[in-house]
Amino acid sequence: MMDAPTWRVGWRWLLLLALVGSTRSEGVQSCEEVRKLFQWRLMGAVKGLPDSPRAGPDLQVCTSEKPTCCTRKMEERYQTAARQDMQQALQTSSSTLKFLISRNAAAFQETLETLIRQAENYTSILFCNTYRNMALEAAASVQEFFTDVGLYLFGADVNPEEFVNRFFDSLFPLVYDHLIDPGVAESSLEYSECIRMAQRDINPFGNIPKRVMGQMGRSLLPSRTFLQALNLGIEVINTTDHLHFSKECSRALLKMQYCPHCQGLMLSKPCMGYCLNVMRGCLAHMAELNPHWHAYIRSLEELSDAMHGTYDIEHVLLNFHLLVNDAVMQAHLDGPKLSEQVNKICGRPIRTPTQSTRCSFDESKEKHGMKISARNEEETLANRRKEFINSLRLHRTFYGALADQLCVNDLAAADGLPCWNGEDIVKSYTQRVVGNGLKAQSGNPEVKVKGTDPMINQIIDKLNHVIQV
Repeated sequence: MMDAPTWRVGWRWLLLLALVGSTRSEGVQSCEEVRKLFQWRLMGAVKGLPDSPRAGPDLQVCTSEKPTCCTRKMEERYQTAARQDMQQALQTSSSTLKFLISRNAAAFQETLETLIRQAENYTSILFCNTYRNMALEAAASVQEFFTDVGLYLFGADVNPEEFVNRFFDSLFPLVYDHLIDPGVAESSLEYSECIRMAQRDINPFGNIPKRVMGQMGRSLLPSRTFLQALNLGIEVINTTDHLHFSKECSRALLKMQYCPHCQGLMLSKPCMGYCLNVMRGCLAHMAELNPHWHAYIRSLEELSDAMHGTYDIEHVLLNFHLLVNDAVMQAHLDGPKLSEQVNKICGRPIRTPTQSTRCSFDESKEKHGMKISARNEEETLANRRKEFINSLRLHRTFYGALADQLCVNDLAAADGLPCWNGEDIVKSYTQRVVGNGLKAQSGNPEVKVKGTDPMINQIIDKLNHVIQV
């Protein structure tokens, strides 16, 4: 395959060879330049190419009363080339948008992963510095909690309420053993399990578990949905980049792009109105995405707005350790009452000898954890989201304006210049120019558009699901 610069240089060189007489419709005398361009475009010699114009009664699309430089096989190859050109044009048009979304999806996920690690470090540091005796036993629960946070954020089927409850259930036996009723030995596994099960009835941590549930629920869900929506945006673009073109569209593309070559008109460009009819017909189903894409971007704005203040995920995760400390302190202060309640439910503790353990938290992690408290305002997740949304707004009408953009930016001849109307070189296109979208195509003189596209309908359903969340 040739790279883009080689293609452009070679294309221009061959077109310059064909410049003399190539935009005139009096009839070409030789097919040499047509053959050269055809062979180069299709990368290699092709047998049976005519040396001079001749009748083409077997042509299906590039029909003309004038002699032609095309054969049926050339026409078929040109049709394939026209589809490939269109596919490339779609991918080029969407490349900036696709890069914007994919880059921010990756950055957003990476930032969330970093926040989770930082929040876990903060919580581990809390136990190591303040509750050293229970730090090692708490480590597994802390790790499990933040693993569940990550799983939920990145789409796994886990329940925030359940993993918040599981964390505080596992925390209470440690607090009881080390702060409320400390002894020279640990409680037995059976007794610790009884304490764990009693946590929700005794409510040793007050309303803090509910506060954590509320904060986690209201901050994690928008972030999870936001990330899923970004990945859906990439999926939408990937799908439309590889759109299947109907037979009618393929024939119209061939007629617009390559049929002029058969008459030696290799530098001609389609008239603007003609190009718009062909592009709007070929992309009619894609244009139906426009209102849904617009609503999708608006829903991303709303999701981003929901992630602020007390429920900003950055604030919630990086302050989780403070709520854990408040919970432990409250249980410690209520120790005598809690001890009495536990004794009623579980009886007196049955202890087993144990060796005292020391905190082995990696000091390098502690240093890393403390470093992150000084965060640059410019680098916050909220600011990154705001910058992304502002950039994404520029692409709200991407699908509605795509057909027009392709014609205006690249395909069509400039106003006032002679142009190809599908039959000949003319001063202007005289057929009616239709609008965008399926309904407008009923009167399209260049492309017949039938029914709906199941793939586009599926994308619309997915976009609507995100919009409604």
